[in-house]
Amino acid sequence: MIWVRSLLFYVVFFGGTFVLSVIGGIIRLFAPDRLVWVAVAWARLGIWAARVICNIRLEVSGLENLPPGAALIASRHQSAFDTMVWFTLLPRCCYVLKQELLKIPLMGGLMTATRMIAVDREGGARTVRMLVRQGVEAIAEGRQIVIFPEGTRAEPGALLPLQPGVAALATRTAMPVIPVLTDSGLRWGRRAFHKYPGVIHIIIRPAIPAGLRREALMRALQQELEVDIATALRPVDKSVG
Repeated sequence: MIWVRSLLFYVVFFGGTFVLSVIGGIIRLFAPDRLVWVAVAWARLGIWAARVICNIRLEVSGLENLPPGAALIASRHQSAFDTMVWFTLLPRCCYVLKQELLKIPLMGGLMTATRMIAVDREGGARTVRMLVRQGVEAIAEGRQIVIFPEGTRAEPGALLPLQPGVAALATRTAMPVIPVLTDSGLRWGRRAFHKYPGVIHIIIRPAIPAGLRREALMRALQQELEVDIATALRPVDKSVG
């Protein structure tokens, strides 16, 4: 049954993605400022299909830790689910994504048009400079940057080494860094066909203050992202004696 549901999910999701890509191509010609609508619709399609077909539900906690306006969000990354959900949670989402995604027919052009920040993971210092330049512009426009500091998807329970881009962004934009935990890989596996029923949790943690030195920031972020999600979900005991 899980196999059948997963297959149906992909039929619906990729079919809808194709239709939205064509619609986005038309909108790009006549009303490019409305393209973000396509990205939001695509994300809602994926989350809806996961819920209705695969019985994968979403629970988000810590929304109060998101400030109004610009933000710098550093999230764990376990599945493709993470690359869509923030379009539904943020008013002006700006993903930092790998450059290879721009080569996807139709969708790649829409990512460029909506001004996502595409980086060459092999570009070294040049990539960091480009990331910082585009990040400063996005923050100045009041957008919310979502960056995956591990640089790629990781298995649940495994935190990969953090990449320096998040520290460079935090320093140049003078923004607090908002850590985010997720267990999306338990339901929507990395490079896995099957989609397993259950709940995907997204936990938005309190921000790491702006102004920390690079080493202190990366150490604090590492500690936050290493928090076990079950521990983070556990209610705080506020009782006295």
